[in-house]
Amino acid sequence: MTIQLDNLGKKYLKEWIFKNANYEFLSANSYAVIGANGAGKSTFLQILSSIIPATEGRINYKKNNVTIEHSDIYKYLSIVAPYQSLIEEFSLAELFNFHFSFRKPSNSTLLFKDWLDKLKLTNHDNKPLLFFSSGMKQRVKLGLAFYTENNLLLLDEPTNNLDTQGIQWYNEELETVIGNNATTVIICSNQPSEYAQCNHKIDLAYWKK
Repeated sequence: MTIQLDNLGKKYLKEWIFKNANYEFLSANSYAVIGANGAGKSTFLQILSSIIPATEGRINYKKNNVTIEHSDIYKYLSIVAPYQSLIEEFSLAELFNFHFSFRKPSNSTLLFKDWLDKLKLTNHDNKPLLFFSSGMKQRVKLGLAFYTENNLLLLDEPTNNLDTQGIQWYNEELETVIGNNATTVIICSNQPSEYAQCNHKIDLAYWKK
């Protein structure tokens, strides 16, 4: 999937978060969007996913040179972010079945037990998510995104709450996604360890000038 930004800008009250953003995210490439805390990285990612609107300009999405409408972009992407919630009354088994009832897995033969093994959460299959630690919930969110068929993967502070083992797991899974050359990956972060595998880097400060 390619994403073309055409004079994109976002303003809160009288302050521009970013302005005159012109850029093209190319299909099957990986990008890091960097900036200090409060620079607008999360806002930028929410605009890319059509969760919130831009103040000015537009975004053009294309898959195989066919335009995708903003109202349909959710069908092609996964997003993992601190403001994203899980249905905590669900067990892992219930969440897996619910999620993959409307999204395709990246591997058509993916089974629940295999997914649990991948997430290293084998002993927690029937536990409600309400009782998971913050790190376990983050692993679940990432695990859903990594194993869903995506044209666009958006990650906001992806190792938030992960321990050392979890960070290693994240990097291994991200390497697989990037290596498959099928998904455009955009990571918003100010932690170099989260985006070291990306082959492009964008500083939001450039669009504040």
